[in-house]
Amino acid sequence: MKLSSLRPTAVVLFMLCAMYFITYLDRVNVSTAAVGFGAEFNLTKTQIGLVFSAFAYPYLVFQIIGGWVSDRFGAKRTLVVCGLVWAGATVLTGLAGGFVSLLIARVLLGLGEGATFPAATAAMSRWVAKDQRGFAQGITHAFARLGNALAPAAMIAVMAAYGWRESFYVCAAISFVWVMLWMLVFTEHPKDHPRITRQELDALPPLKPKSRVALPWGRLFKRMAPVTTVYFCYGWTLWLLLSWVPMYFMNMGLDLKNTAIFSSTVFFGGVVGDTLGGIVSDRIYKRTGDLNKARSRMVAVCLSLTLMALIPLMFTHDMYVSLACLAVAFFFSEMTIGPMWAIPMDIAPDHCGTASGMMNTGSAMAAIVSPVAAGLLIDQFGNWQLPFLVSIVLLAIGVLLSFRMRPQNRFEYGSAIQGAPAKKPDAPSAIITGK
Repeated sequence: MKLSSLRPTAVVLFMLCAMYFITYLDRVNVSTAAVGFGAEFNLTKTQIGLVFSAFAYPYLVFQIIGGWVSDRFGAKRTLVVCGLVWAGATVLTGLAGGFVSLLIARVLLGLGEGATFPAATAAMSRWVAKDQRGFAQGITHAFARLGNALAPAAMIAVMAAYGWRESFYVCAAISFVWVMLWMLVFTEHPKDHPRITRQELDALPPLKPKSRVALPWGRLFKRMAPVTTVYFCYGWTLWLLLSWVPMYFMNMGLDLKNTAIFSSTVFFGGVVGDTLGGIVSDRIYKRTGDLNKARSRMVAVCLSLTLMALIPLMFTHDMYVSLACLAVAFFFSEMTIGPMWAIPMDIAPDHCGTASGMMNTGSAMAAIVSPVAAGLLIDQFGNWQLPFLVSIVLLAIGVLLSFRMRPQNRFEYGSAIQGAPAKKPDAPSAIITGK
């Protein structure tokens, strides 16, 4: 089926799904390629670890900056520039001549991908109906997890046939193709698309004047703080699993082939969880009209189930029980993605790129801290259960804080930009001033 035969709203969602898949392919391919460049450059495990983590630092910094840029200049231009940067960084990784050049390439990749998810959220706020936001966020993140699950096998196939450098060139080529297609098929506002129908426009959020209100950064930070903290608690478990699950199974005595099978089983549980979570959240909202139930309470339930799924790991060393626990835990943790990424659009629809960037700093920070903390605990105590115990505690904190997210309460901007009328809230009950 050609893209031109699909509805424009479906094409935009498809392109965003492809972007999420590609960005995860580009950020995790280095883990597989490390077998090649580590030997070629005679890198120590510490140096390889630094190459892995170099991506996360600029990625963290550019969450909020990238969100603001997408709100200010639009998702189309933001993602075009981001795509060119991350694709170029992927090429430079393949051209690397040693440790320093690898670090530089990975830093550039983090810069390029830092604004992608906030910018995508800004695009969804205009191109996705309010009662379908959970599904849109869930399915796009499901493609991200699919990229994570398929990257090792895909990269090994290219490396076996050509070499580790060529694996990066292939990823870069895919990225450049996506940028060109995005430039062709996406318009910033649905009304400007040549093939959009009146029926589709009527289902989408109405077009609002740009930059009518001043952005009170301090109060928006305070308003998003519970959401960011909950997402940090989720992110801690996410990056623990993405970083350490393969070695966890190898520690239990599995060979490389079976480790890959067990790990992929865990990660594919996340693909299903992402998709189903968005669908369930939207159905709850359609049935009840209550954003608190569709978002906050669902997140609380799913994090609670994640917590309970991890508890048996404290008492068993059976690899099949462990596989079941980790797969179920990853499934339920990923069910929170759809409602969590819909919350910034619910709270601050006029600046949802900035708000989602604030939220994603939680996961970005967890990406830096969680893998290192887990490694330190394992090295210090020789106990693989301790990292999961930390996750259980943080998940419990996330459950409690999820009730403070209150997505049903729209953020009140307060003061308008000079010369523009103040924005009126949807209803008196929807006012919240940073609480």
